[in-house]
Amino acid sequence: MSIAGAMSNALSGLGANARAAEVVSSNVANAMTEGYGARSLALSTRSLDGSGSGVRVEGVMRHVDEALIGDRRLADASVAYGDSLSSFLTDLESALGTPDKPGSLSARVAQFEASLIEAAAYPDSEAALSSTLAAAKGIASHLNSTSDMVQTARLEADREIAVQVETLNQGLKDVQVLNTKIREATMRGVDPSGMMDLRQQKIDEIASIVPMKQISRDGNQVALISTGGAILLDGKAAELSFSTVNLIVPEMTIASGALSGLQINGRSIETSGARSPIAGGSLAAQFEIRDEVAIQSQTRLDAVARDFVERFQDSSVDPTTAPGAAGLFTDAGAVFDAADELGLSSRLEVNTLVDPDQGGALWRIRDGLGAAVPGNVGDSSLINSLADALSNKRVPASGDFLGAARSAGGLTADLLTLVGSDRKAAQSELSFASAQQSSLKQMELSQGVDTDAEMQKLMLIEQAYAANAQVISAADEMLQAILQL
Repeated sequence: MSIAGAMSNALSGLGANARAAEVVSSNVANAMTEGYGARSLALSTRSLDGSGSGVRVEGVMRHVDEALIGDRRLADASVAYGDSLSSFLTDLESALGTPDKPGSLSARVAQFEASLIEAAAYPDSEAALSSTLAAAKGIASHLNSTSDMVQTARLEADREIAVQVETLNQGLKDVQVLNTKIREATMRGVDPSGMMDLRQQKIDEIASIVPMKQISRDGNQVALISTGGAILLDGKAAELSFSTVNLIVPEMTIASGALSGLQINGRSIETSGARSPIAGGSLAAQFEIRDEVAIQSQTRLDAVARDFVERFQDSSVDPTTAPGAAGLFTDAGAVFDAADELGLSSRLEVNTLVDPDQGGALWRIRDGLGAAVPGNVGDSSLINSLADALSNKRVPASGDFLGAARSAGGLTADLLTLVGSDRKAAQSELSFASAQQSSLKQMELSQGVDTDAEMQKLMLIEQAYAANAQVISAADEMLQAILQL
């Protein structure tokens, strides 16, 4: 080998070592960076006329486990789905209140029953009658506020759907742009690793909204397809569309046309069920809250409200009321119509005939809603009839309750039990998804940058750099000696 060849080999080695040191420094600096893929330098032997002519830097290789990242993204979506449902059910359970908490629905029913018993013992006591009225109002107010909470949750879900659709659309466009830049960089022979890191971060940001799989394409590009089969990105990003509303009431549903569904590239898709193209992520959870879980909760609340109305609307409970007249609990002051049950819990009111603040009189609790004048102040028979109506066991006329007869207190307890059971199931699924996500995240981090290994590489690079420098120094000495001849 000539002296010039030796110097050329050594110079190529110095260049490769410098590039390798740059890669190591980048790895160490980004050891804690989310989405960063560890780099390594790809080298090959350079030859000239069949003889070794130094080293060639082929490029920088980015190391990531795509299968592991894909599994972790699916876990992210499961956590987002479970967290949304669990939060709604937890809020609903809190709104109803557990029996041990003052002000809960169960506690209000128990208080109403106790106040009726006290009023029956002291029918001449205005304070006892006033306490009964307050307890009845407390039940109506609690069902009103819980119904309002359910509809507010539906409205918040509707607004969150709009936000997530916008986020998803922008994220898909960002990935499309990065795909183009990565392809161009690859064609020019420029290292695209930094843009690939950024693309991974962008996909991670939207993967919890809709569960998706990443598929490799030529030129280091990727396609994104939801686990439900919707093509979100393959060359061109899909366009999702959704229209939000400013107010939601119980009567508003997708079926009625009052609420928007979801469209992908102008085509309507299913937003619920296991076969939905978006099933499993936070977007599907918001649709499920708005269109299924909250509606089911409203139906149960309305069934409980109906049970209270019908218990006291029976003329056998209060013989003074005319047939078809409203009882102690009313539908916004009117007689309840079974065909108009939807939203009853939001309209439930105590009959104004017994409310002094609305022109009524307390004595009608004792003497009857249809009584024209006060009766015997010592007669508690009607109050006892009201108490019996509350405690009598009857089968709920609506709702998804079991067909067993139960008291008003038993029905409210069953309502809370159903909500609590749903909440526990949602939290159990969330716990499993969270544990899976944590495990996959740890596995992903363990395959990231190993700083100890990188420092060992740096020591080897330093030794190789010194050796190549020594070769150049020796060649220079030989050239100087030749020149001095």
